Amino acid sequence: PIYGERDRPDLKVMCDIGLPFWLAGSYGAPERLRAALEAGAAGIQVGTAFAFCRESGLSSSLRHRIVALAQEGKASVRTDPRASPAGFPFKVLQLAGSISEESVYLERHRVCDLGYLRHAYKRPDGTLGWRCPAEDIEAFVKKGGDLAEAAGRKCVCNGLLANVGLEQVRKDGTVERPLVTSGDEVRRITEFLQLPEDGEYAARDVIDYLMAGVPAPI
Repeated sequence: PIYGERDRPDLKVMCDIGLPFWLAGSYGAPERLRAALEAGAAGIQVGTAFAFCRESGLSSSLRHRIVALAQEGKASVRTDPRASPAGFPFKVLQLAGSISEESVYLERHRVCDLGYLRHAYKRPDGTLGWRCPAEDIEAFVKKGGDLAEAAGRKCVCNGLLANVGLEQVRKDGTVERPLVTSGDEVRRITEFLQLPEDGEYAARDVIDYLMAGVPAPI
């Protein structure tokens, strides 16, 4: 996706509305929080920094691998315009053994058995049906789905559950692989480490870091 001037919000207009608002998108740094507050925002939304902290719920093995990648300067994120069945581009951490790898994605048997991102559609007889662009392609097309719409779609439902240690084990013994979503700030999570050798940090460390650049209230 290519973003331009039309994607920039007019913060003055937001302030004039008179309701509180928060800013998101690469705001997880002290100077960005300060800038948001100075622009009239009530605060910021922070995702990536908290996603990899000890309390996040992400499996510890994944967290340690991702922190290690950041420490080595090898953490890489790609904005994938096709991955989500919902059609919204999101950022995917490039991680060996995860669905972000093309070979891992292709070897997975496409199936929609959780259905959190299914689309409702009307059958020829007028009744309601459900389909998902990430399900088995033949089944999707049989339900009236567009073949082109299914290309490159990934099962976000199973991938995200695998992220938190709730991966499904199939009858043939295969295990669902993770799909880690992340912002570009994953490269900076090492700034939260109190002891680099531990490979872990807490949500409190993130808060302390972010608030360090904000003047104390009078």
